[in-house]
Amino acid sequence: MEKILVLDFGGQYNQLIARRVRENHVYCEVHGYNVFDLEAIKKFAPRGIILTGGPQSVNADDFSVDGKIFELDVPILGICFGAQLMAKVLGGRVDRAATSEFGRTELDRLDGSRLLDRMSARSTVWMSHNDRIVEAPRGFSTTASTEHCPIAAMEDDARKLYAVQFHPEVVHTVEGSVIFDNFIDICGCRRDWKMSSFVETKIAELRSTISGRALCALSGGVDSSVAAALMSKAIGKNLTCVFVDHGLLRKNEADEVEAVFKNFDLNFIRVDASQRFLTRLSGVTEPERKRKIIGEEFIRVFEEEAKKIGAVEYLVQGTIYPDVIESGLGKAAVIKSHHNVGGLPDHVDFKSIVEPLRLLFKDEVRAVGRELGLDEKIVSRQPFPGPGLGIRIIGEVTSEKIKIVQEADAIFRAELESAGVKSNQYFAALTNMRSVGVMGDGRTYDYAIVLRAVETTDFMTATATRIPWDVLTRAADRIVNEVKGVNRVLYDCTSKPPSTIEME
Repeated sequence: MEKILVLDFGGQYNQLIARRVRENHVYCEVHGYNVFDLEAIKKFAPRGIILTGGPQSVNADDFSVDGKIFELDVPILGICFGAQLMAKVLGGRVDRAATSEFGRTELDRLDGSRLLDRMSARSTVWMSHNDRIVEAPRGFSTTASTEHCPIAAMEDDARKLYAVQFHPEVVHTVEGSVIFDNFIDICGCRRDWKMSSFVETKIAELRSTISGRALCALSGGVDSSVAAALMSKAIGKNLTCVFVDHGLLRKNEADEVEAVFKNFDLNFIRVDASQRFLTRLSGVTEPERKRKIIGEEFIRVFEEEAKKIGAVEYLVQGTIYPDVIESGLGKAAVIKSHHNVGGLPDHVDFKSIVEPLRLLFKDEVRAVGRELGLDEKIVSRQPFPGPGLGIRIIGEVTSEKIKIVQEADAIFRAELESAGVKSNQYFAALTNMRSVGVMGDGRTYDYAIVLRAVETTDFMTATATRIPWDVLTRAADRIVNEVKGVNRVLYDCTSKPPSTIEME
């Protein structure tokens, strides 16, 4: 299988680079530069390599990389920090920029560039850098510039080495897709990778590596459902799916999940652990600590169920790539620990954790589900976080608050569905704020509910859904009148970034 390797230096957009490659039907994986050495790269045998951006300076004393990577006779594209790295290692010079560039910038393309071929003479790109290349290495020609960055792109086509100071992977770079298209052509890729190829390869891989019984952490969401279906194809009845009702699900959701999966040809177990989760969360207000507690308690329940089943060696999780990214990948910052990644306890009593979807994005997971023949209701289901309402309740989680957010969420969802509003994800969350209101000529001092709805393709970036005002006000009126303990409803219109989709 043709592959392109993304070598990660902690860039905030590394996941988007992988998406841009896969959109061109070429398989791609992201690996940290500090754990994926030269021998690992050779074994991976990529058709091309992309070096990501990163928060550090190539001139930092504690930074080093094996320069022999540029002698592999493989096309290499350096982006931002990756471009500066290429310049320095190969004999160029990188200095602090007199004027840093952040945000949209006008790029002037020079003639003769293979990488920038078919781009406009002037194009809008996205910059984010403090350092800049001030002297290109021998053999390189400058192929683009901006007002404050004379070497905004350079290349040595004879050695198949290419570099851009800007970020072609983000949508703000108007013609970024042209650059990836050109680079993939330079790599000589056939563009024949598709989800059916992934399914076949992954099933064969799972069959060859899993020799015993496995327990799948099944939440009923699309990720864990697809992981369960994939594992079932690979190891059959050696798989047991355990659905843990932690008491933090949406209204009636536990019964709905059980009803769906009881009809599957799976070993299915439902565990009511709501009280133990509530007890562990008592008095806890800090978001990361809540996530860690929920993550650990999930593992303990799975360990107990594994002992009841007997001889279970593997724990299967529906971890997907955005979970990995936000929990911290390589040198990337931890945004929030996902319960199935950064929220895992130090000790897990399983031989191995299996994550067959770990390198896929949400839309790719849905495509895998369709390839496996799952019902569209499951495949198209809105995401629901593993920690559930625990991260949609700001502050301490109590049974009273759970009831409030369940009822408010049910009303909001019903109103949007009734009005035919399309949104990739929508929900109600409970703030920890109380404010004065008036109901029935009397004073109230109750909670505020936040409504959230977003448009997104990969759940790494998102914009707020423009819900019609009459739909919003109808939902707000119903929530205030029907949900005890609420006297105010707010709508969150913030994009991701700077916000995340979930509240905590």
